Amino acid sequence: MLYDRPLSVIRVHRGQTPFMQKNVPKYTPSWVTTVSMWAEASQRQVSYALCNDRRTLVWFANQRAVEYHPALFRIGEWDGPTHLVLDLDPPAENGFAPAVQAAHAVRQTLAEAGLEGAVKTSGAKGVHVFVPLDGQASTEEVAAAGRALAARTERLEPALTTTAFIREDRGGKVFLDSTRAGGATVVAAYSPRVRPGVPVSFPVPWAELDAVAPADFTIQTATRAIADGDPWAALMPAPQHLTEDLIEEGRAIPGARVQAMHEGKRRARARSDPQNKGS
Repeated sequence: MLYDRPLSVIRVHRGQTPFMQKNVPKYTPSWVTTVSMWAEASQRQVSYALCNDRRTLVWFANQRAVEYHPALFRIGEWDGPTHLVLDLDPPAENGFAPAVQAAHAVRQTLAEAGLEGAVKTSGAKGVHVFVPLDGQASTEEVAAAGRALAARTERLEPALTTTAFIREDRGGKVFLDSTRAGGATVVAAYSPRVRPGVPVSFPVPWAELDAVAPADFTIQTATRAIADGDPWAALMPAPQHLTEDLIEEGRAIPGARVQAMHEGKRRARARSDPQNKGS
């Protein structure tokens, strides 16, 4: 999940708040492969590292990089995401069980669309569902398909799930986050997380998902669990094609961030002018 992918990391310096680093520091060794890209969020050119070998990984570890967040595309394939991802975010720290229920609902939605995904714990409180793609869909098309799948799942389980981007509008439901597209990143399988006990994002067979908890996978237990191979690769289905009807359905759904921005502006106007609450 790291090879040839622009990488962001979360570093932890003693006595300081953890921080995400995208742009490599000036003292980065010359043997660390980098790629320069425009970062939409920061509106600037950023030099990302490519963690393509053990030496680079060890260097990151020595920089106290704990979390590894790669892009969903490889260099040279900027507009061809390798996976469609739905990030299932429960409302509370102890909300893993609802996230698991939501994951099963997503699996049903995928099956009805002729798709299949693999699942892993996020290492925090949620679940990630990955659908490997055949490389034929653009970033915009993958984003649209993700919105359509999230909306279908919300209709399937309206009491459990929501696509509401604004946290206060979620009503205690599991958020179906379909925004992991374009320049967004997702924590890699086997990456530790900056949380008590240092849990690890770890792949789980669908049949075993109900029986696990995020704390089951730590830097100690994960090392033993991958001693005989790579379960994430073993559990990942073959690359799949996104149909035009799924993409077109998603194109009719505004992006969650765009919806949230417009809704935020509407609420701000309503607060400043109570007589126009419905406008």
